[in-house]
Amino acid sequence: MRVITQQSLGGPEVLTLVDAPEPQSLPTEVLVRVKAIGLNPLEARLRAGEFPLIGRPPFVLGWDISGVVEEASGTWRFRPGDEVFGMPLFPRAANGYAELVAAPAVHLVRKPASLSHIEAAALPIVGLTAWQGLVDLAGVTEGDRVLIHGGGGGVGHVAIQIAKALGAYVITTAGENKRKFVEEFGADEVIDYTAVDFTEAVRDIDVVLDTIGGDTVARSLQVLRPGGHLVTAVAEEDAELIAAYEAAGMRFSGIAVDPDQVALRGLVDLADQGRLRVHVQETFPFERVADAHRLLDAGHLQGKLVLTL
Repeated sequence: MRVITQQSLGGPEVLTLVDAPEPQSLPTEVLVRVKAIGLNPLEARLRAGEFPLIGRPPFVLGWDISGVVEEASGTWRFRPGDEVFGMPLFPRAANGYAELVAAPAVHLVRKPASLSHIEAAALPIVGLTAWQGLVDLAGVTEGDRVLIHGGGGGVGHVAIQIAKALGAYVITTAGENKRKFVEEFGADEVIDYTAVDFTEAVRDIDVVLDTIGGDTVARSLQVLRPGGHLVTAVAEEDAELIAAYEAAGMRFSGIAVDPDQVALRGLVDLADQGRLRVHVQETFPFERVADAHRLLDAGHLQGKLVLTL
């Protein structure tokens, strides 16, 4: 099979297409013939050596996959021919940049007809991050005022839709060039962070979902109502910030996304109801992975990038 690997850390040029032996699925696993692979900014950081999550090269990046089950001899959950998607094994290496992936069956769900393979591959990491942050950690309910930092990004635009489905009033920060984009996904208010200080524009927020990090997390303390809750996907281990929030009577939660079949099914339900869609900015053939990573490195994406096979 073809696989994209790297022998050293560095820029997109270190990603190399090679032939490799097919993986062997273990009991409780399935072998998936991959049709599409979702790309995430985290993978660009791992490629460059900014974040040693899976050790030193050589390694194969990738978690978000959608495809067709080829072998399922060791599990009752799926049969050959089933269309599935998910985020297997995260944060351990799943070797997702490949034509075939062996994955725990419990980390996958059936792909609904409402999602193409491209859309399904774009959804898991961003969808699970948003779901686990808003539903599981923050417990957003109808009438809550939710502020989402970075509404135009992968996690952000999905989080807007989940929060709206939960009945929240949704405010998001985004550049003026993304205003129409986030409004199309349901944002009730948009704060142009390039022109307006969000701490002067909003108050009495029940839940803040942060995808930006930096001083955005500390400054968000100013906009929460008493007892409000900040959930961050970026600064989850900052002890100083945690102490500051607790001292102010606020809740601070960091989210490190993990495989979650229940949440994936929740995302599928919303997609089937027409209440959730994932925006794919651009697709790339498998062999053009370096070009896709150059876009990841540039940042400021609208939604997701996807490799196709």
